[in-house]
Amino acid sequence: MAPWLFVAIAVAGGVGAALRLVVDGVVRSTWSAPIPLATLVINVSGSFVLGLLTGLADHAGMPREWLLVAGGGLMGGYTTFSTASVETVRLVAEKKWVAGIANGAGMLLLAVAAGLVGLTIGTS
Repeated sequence: MAPWLFVAIAVAGGVGAALRLVVDGVVRSTWSAPIPLATLVINVSGSFVLGLLTGLADHAGMPREWLLVAGGGLMGGYTTFSTASVETVRLVAEKKWVAGIANGAGMLLLAVAAGLVGLTIGTS
């Protein structure tokens, strides 16, 4: 990997993490829910964008380097599977069974569906 590409991916990852922090704060201050809604919004929107970028890379000839920077770096820094996992485990540990199952299953289903929608749009 070229040094410039490594640096670009790292910088994009930092920007993605900062963007996640902003979105998390906005969602938490705007809505309350029995599940961690901010993480759901972040992971579903990030999955959609990553699907879209992947579709554009496959269909419209987006350079592989751009996909690595925007997909792996920016969206990799933005989305957060580990936080979703910990939040789900925490809900279950607190015996909030329905919220825990809804959070875990809902996160997975909605994120995959959003990725599919993004990929479909990107390849059309």
